[in-house]
Amino acid sequence: MEPYEKICELYRRIESKTAAALPGPYKVGVDLGTADIVLVVTDSNGMPVAGSMRWASVVKDGLVVDFRGAINIVAELRAEVETIMGVKLDKGATAVPPGTVGRNAQACSHVIAGAGLEPVCQVDEPVAAAKVLQIKDGIVVDIGGGTTGIAVLKNGELVFTADEPTGGTHVSLVLAGAYHISFEEAEKMKQDSRRHREITPVIMPVIEKMATIVKDMLTGFDGYAEYPVYVVGGTAYLSGFAGAFSKAFGRQVEVPPHPLLVTPLGIALFG
Repeated sequence: MEPYEKICELYRRIESKTAAALPGPYKVGVDLGTADIVLVVTDSNGMPVAGSMRWASVVKDGLVVDFRGAINIVAELRAEVETIMGVKLDKGATAVPPGTVGRNAQACSHVIAGAGLEPVCQVDEPVAAAKVLQIKDGIVVDIGGGTTGIAVLKNGELVFTADEPTGGTHVSLVLAGAYHISFEEAEKMKQDSRRHREITPVIMPVIEKMATIVKDMLTGFDGYAEYPVYVVGGTAYLSGFAGAFSKAFGRQVEVPPHPLLVTPLGIALFG
């Protein structure tokens, strides 16, 4: 199964709340995002088996700010997927924005441990996405809620990572200010695909800023202009995002289907 087919299969499993009839052992990945938490299970070959997600606000700019709330949500997702699959899940992998170290990085592992999953691995978020997309030579841009991270791969090896504090949260803040609504209402507006055409002109400066940040992070990195660029993360789901980002970035970028699920699936592959 090709990478994009795997992503679409995971989406179908989450939407239908069903599990693929694939044998274990299984791999588990937990993505603690700023706007959502996703738990994904694959078989030993990386084929999606099941998953579940919750919109949440327990993480800010890559930092866990509601430890107990995060544990409770991961525990709920674990229980839900265990029921769907009919098996017990006991180990899992997590991911953090590039450059997250010390206790900030450890917090993610502590969260899944508190939810009953023994932490087995922790990776950079864009690296997890790159694994799903099977990138040998290319660039992954992972736009999270609070940060935008990049990973550059050459001959299948990670040669550069960076992270800057601009993401989906900033899109919501702009919407909240423009429409004089609460941040929570802005989040819901952003998630409503029927409103995307309307809000695109409002959030265009934020998308352009994201593209400029990525371009600046890559300044001085020899040869990057020849590498394909993939953009993942929930913000990339916005209608017209790929075109707007490409124009500001200076060349075409590719947005995989269901970009919100790419990194969670990649985390599971490291499980």
